[in-house]
Amino acid sequence: MSVSTKSAFSKVYSLTKASPYKKYRNFFFVLLLISIFIALLVPFTNFSSDVSKNFERIDFRNLKNLPLVKLTNSASVLAPKNPLCNHWDCFNIYRCGHTGHDRISVYVYPLRKYIDEDGIQASEQLSREYFSLLNTVINSKYYTANPEEACIFIPSIDTLNQDKIQLNLTSRALSSLPHWRNGENHIVFNMVSGSFPDFLPSIELDTGNAMIAGAGFDTLTFRQNFDISLPVFSPAAKSAEVKDITHERSWLVTSSQLNVDPYFLSELQQLKRRHAEYVLVLNACRSHEYARRCDVDDEKTYEYPAVLRRSIFCTVFRGERMGQVVLLEAMAANCLPVIVMDGHVMPFSTIIDWKHFSVFVSENHLSTLMEVLNGISEKRIRQMQRTLLHVYKEYFSSMEKITLTTLDILQDRVYPHLGRTYDVINLMPEEINLNPLFFPITSPKAHGFTAVILTYDRVESLFTLVERLSKVPSLMKVVVVWNHQKKHPPSLSAFPKIPKPINIIKTKANKLSNRFYPYKEIETEAVLHIDDDIVMLTSDEVEFAYEVWREFPDRIVGFPSRTHIWDNSSQKWKYESEWTNEISMVLTGAAFLHKYWSFLYTNFLPSEVKDWADEQMNCEDIAMNFLVANITNKPPIKVTPRKKFKCPECTSNEMLSADMGHMVARSQCVDAFTKAFGRMPLKSVEFRADPVLFKDPFPEKLKRFNDIGSL
Repeated sequence: MSVSTKSAFSKVYSLTKASPYKKYRNFFFVLLLISIFIALLVPFTNFSSDVSKNFERIDFRNLKNLPLVKLTNSASVLAPKNPLCNHWDCFNIYRCGHTGHDRISVYVYPLRKYIDEDGIQASEQLSREYFSLLNTVINSKYYTANPEEACIFIPSIDTLNQDKIQLNLTSRALSSLPHWRNGENHIVFNMVSGSFPDFLPSIELDTGNAMIAGAGFDTLTFRQNFDISLPVFSPAAKSAEVKDITHERSWLVTSSQLNVDPYFLSELQQLKRRHAEYVLVLNACRSHEYARRCDVDDEKTYEYPAVLRRSIFCTVFRGERMGQVVLLEAMAANCLPVIVMDGHVMPFSTIIDWKHFSVFVSENHLSTLMEVLNGISEKRIRQMQRTLLHVYKEYFSSMEKITLTTLDILQDRVYPHLGRTYDVINLMPEEINLNPLFFPITSPKAHGFTAVILTYDRVESLFTLVERLSKVPSLMKVVVVWNHQKKHPPSLSAFPKIPKPINIIKTKANKLSNRFYPYKEIETEAVLHIDDDIVMLTSDEVEFAYEVWREFPDRIVGFPSRTHIWDNSSQKWKYESEWTNEISMVLTGAAFLHKYWSFLYTNFLPSEVKDWADEQMNCEDIAMNFLVANITNKPPIKVTPRKKFKCPECTSNEMLSADMGHMVARSQCVDAFTKAFGRMPLKSVEFRADPVLFKDPFPEKLKRFNDIGSL
């Protein structure tokens, strides 16, 4: 027994003594796991600044003795330009974002001289413009010297002018680039495309899935949301630049473009004969100096492009190629461009609104040019000149500006949530935020709307409305505001099964203003405020109303309309629901509003107005109309002809508006709110928005909105 006991004791003792070693063993095992995890994590962690230091930036100091790359036919696998490319199919977004910041990273290939087996060079020596382009990229915030973290790749092969490259050889040079991958995420720059006799509007290289930043696009060759339209850069434009708007301009319109089509030239000469004091038509002089232009009639000589500073408008025609240097020269001289090029994709047209500072005339209607220009007021001309001066300086005044604008477009495309707004791009700094709402009056980038339904206990009607709203394509979410404190709302499982999320918010007090509270559940800018008894609207009607709101996001856009009138007998303002040509209110029982209005209503509406609506259980919709009109000085917008909004499932005594005293109370609201605001802000308008073809006898497949209800 003693031996056995000793043996057992020894066994227990040895286990107890070994426990510290077990602890150390576990510690080292955990440490090993952590080390392995860190090692695996390193390739995905942002060390861009350190990693980039290990890669050399491009050296421009020795452009004459570049390393040679010999191209062989056997090594070339060429893929023609993919005409179906768009941002979602041909651009690999997953190559972006490896630098740890929300910014694209652009890699420029090292400079090389590409030759074939016979020593023929793919392209001529680097042009001054392409040198400036590459240098701008390298010194920009987007540049990276590390190709592994790059999002965009730019070849160092100068392809700006198709006439100065060997097409097949340059295509082979592009395909030989180490990260080419059939052109994925590469951008090829070009300003002079096509060659005799066809002069195609896009560079004739085998670019595969690469983006083209080109200057000659027409609407047939431009791949929307993929390619980028550029201007043709003109070194001469610098000598035409003006620092501010000059009022002393001798001619209304000048044509200075060389090699204008004979048809257009003939039309211009006829205009000049009829309007000799206002029209100047120039062409090349006999000496053919670019810095000289001669009058087509008397051959009087003018210094060019300085002469453009003496004209209000300058014509720009298509020539053998769509892109023309005269456009940039006219812009530099602050001469408003008159674009006579059907189907041309204007430079940076995806971000710049050319109609703000240019005039577009159809090629077949050139004879109406003077009528069009004479119809523009002096005030409008001054505004266009100011805008042109701003746009030119910001985006077109140098190769550096053109390059950075191109990169900024790519940046906004890859990171749209950080993208610049229409106002920031197109308006001068002093023009931005003139709208007191401090949000753009153009459609938001984010698509879709949230439906906010105010309800008490009409469950059957509520479910019907939710089911019908779910068929509206742009619906993103449904928020049900349950205004009954003594009764619980239906569970989510009881609601109709729809493909969009539903949030139920139970309020603390039965107030009509609860519909306008800025709930955190509302994530879209557009909000459809709708009563639970408005179940007669069709999917097409709601979708169309949303599209109209996108055009006018600072307005109330909706269906039930009312107006206000002055009652001479009582000397008070009166609420009117009769059907008239004029409206001044759109009721929020079925209307789209920007969510910012809910914030203002909750926090900045005059207290006496808000208290009145809450205590009287009435007029919160009128209060919202007063609020919007008071700030914007604009009327609401009624959509579609529907005027009847009675709930077919509801009995008359359930409806708040069925009370005989309803109209009297509403009139009292209008008069009281006018006193609270210190003025009558409501604006009357004779306007209604309808789909263009909804009443026309066209096949339904040609119409976008077929199910538009009548009265």
